[in-house]
Amino acid sequence: MMEKTFIINSVDELSQISDLLISWRDKSNIIAFYGSMGAGKTTLIKNLCHKLGVTDEVNSPTFALVNEYPTPIEGSIFHFDFYRIKKLEEVYDIGYEDYFYSGRLCLLEWPELIDPLMPEHFIKVEIALGDSDNARIIKCTIIE
Repeated sequence: MMEKTFIINSVDELSQISDLLISWRDKSNIIAFYGSMGAGKTTLIKNLCHKLGVTDEVNSPTFALVNEYPTPIEGSIFHFDFYRIKKLEEVYDIGYEDYFYSGRLCLLEWPELIDPLMPEHFIKVEIALGDSDNARIIKCTIIE
């Protein structure tokens, strides 16, 4: 199992985490972001998307469940937010398997709410609050 932990004190330091996630891209097309409300999941996803060439505005798809961002590097990137999911049938209804098994990069917020549907292999990103307001402890793990 590959794992790396970062302690960052500003959003300017997110770039190194995005670089690691991009370097792990060949391990899985699913990156699952875990963390409490306001921990910085969407902020890290924005940084990652912009590094991959997304020029569209990157926002959490809280009501739509999934946003698609075109990029010259990855083709389409799919950004999911499962925060408002009430039952797994909603995830089946959007055809999650078509996205997850497309080979396209899928970025998941609140993946713990769809735990039974998670693929066997994915990249887990855990974001925890640090000692100061801007500090974050970000642990990235390849789940194999």
